[in-house]
Amino acid sequence: MRSLSEKIAPGKGFRFLDHMGDAYIEVYGLSLEEAFQNASLAMFEVMTDTSKVEPKIKESVKVEGRDLKSLLYSWLESLLVKFDVNNRLYSKFFVEKIKFGNSQFTLEATIFGEDFKPGKHVAKTEVKAVTFHLMEIERSENRCLLRFLLDL
Repeated sequence: MRSLSEKIAPGKGFRFLDHMGDAYIEVYGLSLEEAFQNASLAMFEVMTDTSKVEPKIKESVKVEGRDLKSLLYSWLESLLVKFDVNNRLYSKFFVEKIKFGNSQFTLEATIFGEDFKPGKHVAKTEVKAVTFHLMEIERSENRCLLRFLLDL
């Protein structure tokens, strides 16, 4: 069996980096919004095979952060809480906008998924928490790169 660090998800905008015991993920996108979308997909790919999660339920999400790192944390943490509370998996993420105003960043998104079904969805690895440890955000004119660590 291959480890998370050996898996690269071609065309999905992320890859798993080497880390002892946790999921260290590198995500990229042409925009900040696309990178945040790919971060959420990567987190759910740690937990299940997202190709088996149908976009049956549509939900709106709005989160805030004092800076981009805290916004990324809030985004991923809100999705993890939705999974934990509602027992729901997600596979499609559309970050409509990330904006700065009133001394904070705001993210608005629409997400799609379905309730977890043990016979249909593979339970890969439990994500306990999103962390700030090793979190990085690099932006240029036409590229955004994120790195973050999930506590397993």
